[in-house]
Amino acid sequence: MKGQFPADQELSPDPGLLRLAHWFAAAGPGVADDLCTASFGLYPARHFGVPADVPADADISWWHGPTAHAAAVRRVREARPVRGLRRARRDAAALPVVRSGAKAGKPGRHRKPERTRPLPGAQDRSAQERETEGRAAQACDVQACEIQPRDVQPRDAQDCVAQQRDAQDHAPHDHAPQDHAPHDHGPQDPPHSDAAAERRIAARLLLAHPLVTASGPHADGFPLIRRHRDWLTERFDTLLGYRLVVGPWHARLYKAGLGPAAARRLHDPGTGTPFTPAGYAQLALALALLVDAPEQLPYRRLLDAMHAAAPDLPAAPADRAMALAALADWQVLDGLPDDPAVPADRSCVLTVDRELARAVPAGPPALADGAADLIRRAADAEPATAVRRLLAETPAVLAADLPGEQRAWLRDHRLSGPAALGEFLGLEAELRAEGVALLDPADELTDLALPGAGTLSQAALLLVERLVEEVRPLPGDPTDGDVPIPDALIDGVLGDIADEYGLPAGWHRDYLADRTALRRDALDLLHRLGLITPAPRATRPPAWLLRPPAARYAPALDLRPSPGTGRHSRRDEGE
Repeated sequence: MKGQFPADQELSPDPGLLRLAHWFAAAGPGVADDLCTASFGLYPARHFGVPADVPADADISWWHGPTAHAAAVRRVREARPVRGLRRARRDAAALPVVRSGAKAGKPGRHRKPERTRPLPGAQDRSAQERETEGRAAQACDVQACEIQPRDVQPRDAQDCVAQQRDAQDHAPHDHAPQDHAPHDHGPQDPPHSDAAAERRIAARLLLAHPLVTASGPHADGFPLIRRHRDWLTERFDTLLGYRLVVGPWHARLYKAGLGPAAARRLHDPGTGTPFTPAGYAQLALALALLVDAPEQLPYRRLLDAMHAAAPDLPAAPADRAMALAALADWQVLDGLPDDPAVPADRSCVLTVDRELARAVPAGPPALADGAADLIRRAADAEPATAVRRLLAETPAVLAADLPGEQRAWLRDHRLSGPAALGEFLGLEAELRAEGVALLDPADELTDLALPGAGTLSQAALLLVERLVEEVRPLPGDPTDGDVPIPDALIDGVLGDIADEYGLPAGWHRDYLADRTALRRDALDLLHRLGLITPAPRATRPPAWLLRPPAARYAPALDLRPSPGTGRHSRRDEGE
């Protein structure tokens, strides 16, 4: 058989990848995630979707500017009084948002009573307002039904390609058969507008999925990448310093690292379970053997070779299974048994794609002295390139987070820098006093969606909305940008919203039964979206800071004072 593994030949591991496997095994969970980002660069871009409801001056703060507020779940309910000033009162004409998760006239049982005056007119709101609320609620429910849950997994880029093609209103191009190497179309390029649209679709696909194959789930976009490979190669190199390699069967965009605390990680493609350090170690160990493996490799031989190459790296079956599942998802391996832990299934023979195996590592770790050094080296770039990478890959770039030279570049190129990337990738710039966010109104160029339809997305959206209302600084208040969140406030708000929205909205019963897991996963989602960040001083449980972009998801700030209700107060006319 072609490429059959000789019985008396041993697999020889790649030294650099073998050393990387040991670095993974010795790292903590967060460092292992950053090491994966730095060594493989197979992470998707992540952007906010919904733009603010009205334009705003670039010098206004996220805390005080217009918002993209949208409740995760709306239910038609009787109006009730607004029962708290909460640092700033919302516009009375805006749609009401449940304040404390309590029944009308009472504070939530998870919160202390708020001794503040009700707004005048809140008890007798007009029927027209209630009718408006009902229509908005029904429209929001319909929209939520159309959104697919994306708490963890990214949206399929085939939908992105199909939708953008429909928007351009031109017929799709013929695709090369998957059993033959795809070929470019004829010498005549499409019209200018069609070519620009195709280039943008291809660029967005590569930024969302840095490894695209001719027979994989994103094969529809592969001919576009091949057709425009020269232009894409030049633009990715000029703007982001990324290397693009396009072959007859696959395209690989070699992304750089994002530095420490990047909040990116791999997930088991079958279960969605986050990778553990041991799982990363098994992934690097398997790759170390597969880059020079024969095309046909008995599964038992691979397992024996992994144990022989690193006997000091014991792994649980689940860690090894998630590593091999990721390699199968990248099409490096084919023919894995359904249950790798069953001994009878170890007699199967795997098909190895050495070319894809060699395309997975972003670069050999030979020059690095350790995990921390590799994470630093992978993200190292001159200021302009470093800032553009953050703009293209992360939800928001805050000037306070940048080193001096990068902060100066962002200040001097505040308009032109984001505009160039927006034109390249089809994104919109949102400029605020604290920094810049590139938005994707199509809500496609991201692996995490907020708002979303899943339990976790809905809980996180409600949580961040109410945290902003509680601790948002008023104009003129001293703040360094991030605002501390009282730990008890998180528990109280989560308890209130779980009581009110859990069962009626059909939330997952496991989360309703385990509030600790709901808290952990909701905070983790907000952290990965850059809406909260851990406090610099480590505590147990971790202390959290609310970041300025979080205010995008809360109702707009209203600084109008509440009228007095005493006998000496002036009444509105008509009362």
